[in-house]
Amino acid sequence: MLGLLHACGSKPNPEMEEAYQKAASCLAADESFYPIIDEALYYFQNQTLDSITPEYINEQEAVQKLMKLETWLAFTTRDFTAKERKNLQDRKYLPRAIPIAYDGLAIIVNNANPDTCITVKDFRRILLGELTKWNELNPKSGMGDIDVVFDNPLSSTVRWCVDSILGGQEFKNPNIGAVKTSAAVIDYVESHQNALGIIGSNWLNDKRDTTNVTFKKNITVMGVSRLDSATKANSWKPYQFYLYNGNYPLIRTIYALLNEPRSGVPSSFAHFCQLPKGQKIILRYGLLPRTANMNVREVIVNRE
Repeated sequence: MLGLLHACGSKPNPEMEEAYQKAASCLAADESFYPIIDEALYYFQNQTLDSITPEYINEQEAVQKLMKLETWLAFTTRDFTAKERKNLQDRKYLPRAIPIAYDGLAIIVNNANPDTCITVKDFRRILLGELTKWNELNPKSGMGDIDVVFDNPLSSTVRWCVDSILGGQEFKNPNIGAVKTSAAVIDYVESHQNALGIIGSNWLNDKRDTTNVTFKKNITVMGVSRLDSATKANSWKPYQFYLYNGNYPLIRTIYALLNEPRSGVPSSFAHFCQLPKGQKIILRYGLLPRTANMNVREVIVNRE
């Protein structure tokens, strides 16, 4: 009997443990979330003394790493697809999608560009190639071709535009290109007068202004309108309050996609982003926290 019990007892599998620890030591995140993830990690690791290494890649690669069990945590702007969720469940995992924040997709132009407002409809027409020159958007413009630039061909920004703006259609504008990072988009727009860049709004804030009402000075952030004609009065920029009240039309949800089979460091960090301290970090970086309690006050600014 003793021999039988010993034979049936479970033994630790060193290879499985090694694979778990390797995946638990890192997280994958779409590169557009670098500012907030890096800041949140700094405070998390100082508070818990746990260690986890971020890898900033495009959204598609981040999800692929999660599906291959190379990481247990990925930050994206989408939930698991039904196919992905079933695949993981069939392998006896429990995938969870945790919404942590709302981000505004920002449209930026060169400071020399006189056009500072755009409609969602015209943005869509630009992506579809129906508008390819600035004077087709504004007859008074002398800016030439609209040079559209994204951060990465496989980024969350590209996927969101295809899914949410074009309804699944592919880009058709011959003047659309991509660099490698969000920072490179800002640099490109700053140095090319005809450029129109698309980036996550957490890259825009001037960190010297803790109120998050000052955008970077080297580029212009366009106001976006849901109406057929954009004016300063009916167009909104991706400030936190306009994400909060729904005025800004290009809003996306940031998710922590979690597939960890234990309650280890990846799970702890994902939940840290939901806690008050994590939500305050998100608030400080100009995004809209998912769960934080926020006080909204109306003020009158006297410019005299």
